[in-house]
Amino acid sequence: MKLHDLKPAPGSHRDTKRVGRGHGSGRGKTAGKGMGGQTARAGSGPHRAFEGGQNEITRRMPFKRGVGFFNRYSVTYEIFNVGDLAASQVEEITPEVLLQAGLVKNLKKPIKILGDGDVVRPLHVTAHKVSKSAQQKIEAAGGTVTMLPAWEVIRRPRGR
Repeated sequence: MKLHDLKPAPGSHRDTKRVGRGHGSGRGKTAGKGMGGQTARAGSGPHRAFEGGQNEITRRMPFKRGVGFFNRYSVTYEIFNVGDLAASQVEEITPEVLLQAGLVKNLKKPIKILGDGDVVRPLHVTAHKVSKSAQQKIEAAGGTVTMLPAWEVIRRPRGR
């Protein structure tokens, strides 16, 4: 076998379309690009939500939660129940303790304590938010609840 004997595998290579070679070829004149305009020109073209200059659905109805809608003011909490906290052997429960225990990955999200479960021993809980039922159960067992200052929302760019 020599270099001039090499050929691609059968069916692996197609000839390129020869466009713009006269109207008899079937791809003459506009070369398969239609009647001109933005999509006939070189370059990437308009973005996927583009509607020809009309106000896009993502801008008309952001409540539909379509592409382009992002509520920058929403706050998602790390949630724990008092029953889960009472099952642990720790008396002082703070965000730092939860981080060391591996229950929280980082302290970027605020922590909220909910009232599911029972508390039989005194707990000293420090969190950003505590539900009323959780607070009642903790205080009934002889514990205390300390609220951290209101969580500051991290502003994110809207972006596309």
